[in-house]
Amino acid sequence: MTDIAAPAPPAEPPLPQPPAWRERVVKRVLKVGLAAFALVVVWLIVTAPLSSSLQPAGAPGLTVLSAEGEPIARRGAIMAEPVDVTRLPPYVGQAFVAMEDRRFFRHVGIDPWGIARAMVRNLRAGRVREGGSTISQQLAKTSFLTPDRTWGRKAQEAVITLWLEARLSKEEILSRYLSNVYFGDNVYGLRAAARHYFNTTPEELTLSQAAMLAGVVNAPSRLAPTVNLEAARARARLVLAAMQEAGYISEAQRRAAAPARLRRGREDNVPTGTYFADWIVPQASELAEGSYGERQVVTTLDGDLQRLAARIVRRAGLGRAQAALVAMRLDGRVVAMVGGRDYAASPFNRATQARRQPGSAFKLFVYLAALRAGYRPDTIVNDTPIDLNGWRPRNYDGQYRGPITLRDAFAMSSNSVAVQLQERVGRDAVIRAARDLGVTTDLRPDPTLALGSNGVSLLELTAAYAAVAAGRYPIRPRGIPGEPPGWLDWSRPDDQLQRDPAFRMLRELLYGVVARGTGRAAALSIPTFGKTGTTSDYRDALFVGFAGDLVVGVWIGNDDNSPLPGTSGGGAPARIWRTFMTDALGLRAARAPARRVPLSQADRGAPETNAVETQETPAPQPVPPPQPTAPELVAPPPAPRQDEQPPRL
Repeated sequence: MTDIAAPAPPAEPPLPQPPAWRERVVKRVLKVGLAAFALVVVWLIVTAPLSSSLQPAGAPGLTVLSAEGEPIARRGAIMAEPVDVTRLPPYVGQAFVAMEDRRFFRHVGIDPWGIARAMVRNLRAGRVREGGSTISQQLAKTSFLTPDRTWGRKAQEAVITLWLEARLSKEEILSRYLSNVYFGDNVYGLRAAARHYFNTTPEELTLSQAAMLAGVVNAPSRLAPTVNLEAARARARLVLAAMQEAGYISEAQRRAAAPARLRRGREDNVPTGTYFADWIVPQASELAEGSYGERQVVTTLDGDLQRLAARIVRRAGLGRAQAALVAMRLDGRVVAMVGGRDYAASPFNRATQARRQPGSAFKLFVYLAALRAGYRPDTIVNDTPIDLNGWRPRNYDGQYRGPITLRDAFAMSSNSVAVQLQERVGRDAVIRAARDLGVTTDLRPDPTLALGSNGVSLLELTAAYAAVAAGRYPIRPRGIPGEPPGWLDWSRPDDQLQRDPAFRMLRELLYGVVARGTGRAAALSIPTFGKTGTTSDYRDALFVGFAGDLVVGVWIGNDDNSPLPGTSGGGAPARIWRTFMTDALGLRAARAPARRVPLSQADRGAPETNAVETQETPAPQPVPPPQPTAPELVAPPPAPRQDEQPPRL
């Protein structure tokens, strides 16, 4: 048989070659990309503050400014001498390494494993819970004066981090980090923190104290032992567990470490300026957290209105009595705050720190609960003496008008009707109304609730009235402007507020108080809304109201809670309110400008002349209240119906 050779397979055609022009384009793109990358690297090296990165960080300082940029107060940081980690107990540096950067001694300043681990945990949590920055990167941040979070800044930090790793040993980097890191309470550096929280030195820190300080740096404003000791201790336990896991301490050492006890050192720094500054400095410090060098924070304070408020309070002719005033816009921006007649003599802020009885000014919440339950301004109620198990709440003027409208009962501030309304709609409904409008202080659900027997701050009470003025709740008082929403934000802050149809009727009731009721002394030439408040034995007198775009609360009383005979909310507080609002809203011709004092000194000074008289005709003393049960004097609420339009702002 003849072998027949298999036919040879056909030759494969040669692969097509890319056109020469495409090769040239690819090469050019690579060259341009490499050149651009080189330029970026050069730009980062030139713009990054490499020279200052090897110098000690500048002492942080905070200057609080008014809305116009005028200084209100300045607060310098609490700092002390740097530390040398090699001279500290070994567990001090180990506590920070275990919690902040476990691979500190093994990476070159940037830890890809740490970054990847943080990204995975953040993705699982659905939000940013931890960062991947190393101790070296955190030290690099101190070369900048602001805590900006741009990609360019991150790239510059990376360059500085590598520069530090090349020039310094790991021990030197850790020492510089411990000497500059923020520990809350405006305290920077381990030496200052050891003295501030434990009245000791870094060289004498115990294991528990070192663990607590290492835990604080993660969220210093929230975890500072002076702010939340239990949270700081809980964080310290996590640090001890991390130290055991890293092999720095044994299980026996961890179990033997008792919770650190707070022992404050000598107070090194006190906020300077005005009542407003003392209120806003903690918030401004938190805003400036993470920055080094001098930092400025602009607030909502209106310099002219602040000077006006302080001058009017000083000129009120109140004798030895104290006064407070809060003015805010309809969105809660506080534009003026006076916490007393003289800050130098008494820095206690009676606008934010004092919890005084609001008296009849609290009836705002009683009537809000009633309007929500179906009552209307023209609903007939019975203003008559009542007896609740021996307690007889009397009207301020001792008069009872019989069947009257809800509108008139509110205007005349009938105590009898307010208590009856409360008992009809339920005390829980009144408390719920107060909570909705932002009152956070404890409210006892006893019968005297309707007459304002529970203490609240003037700031909270004014914000509640601001909610009624704005037609939305809750209005949160704030002293730092909110950031405008970005283009990625799906909703504006205003969209998160709630509206209440009862506010329209409530404004009608507040209008009647000034038009024909107890607040006539506060009437302006434009629609004016407000409510008076006078407490038992004349210990507190208030007027809170709004007109135009301003909401203002005024309080008068004695710090020792002694009575001011004859002083009511419709007297001196209403007249102070009217005087302030008349000038603040420009309702009269401009007068010769007063001497312009610095805002940092606006709350200081002796009382001036041209005082506003405060004496009034004494009214009957209210009877002290025991516990009652509710009588059937107020009819059930009628069916809701469309009501007439109230006065408009």
